[in-house]
Amino acid sequence: MNIRNEIKAYIVREGISMSEVVRRLATLHDWSASVPNFSDKLKRGTLRYSEALELADVLGYKIVCKKKESTHE
Repeated sequence: MNIRNEIKAYIVREGISMSEVVRRLATLHDWSASVPNFSDKLKRGTLRYSEALELADVLGYKIVCKKKESTHE
């Protein structure tokens, strides 16, 4: 699954529209209020890490980095 489809799946899982996600991002994190701009960013794969954190925030998620378990022991 590519990142665009994965993000869209999270949005659908939360039962909200792309328009609502963009509205929340614009209100809470000063993003552009343009759905086409957000959609294009997902299509191009140009979502920055800081933007991913803000997107996760408005969807009610938290991005966590976890060290892999070593299989070389």
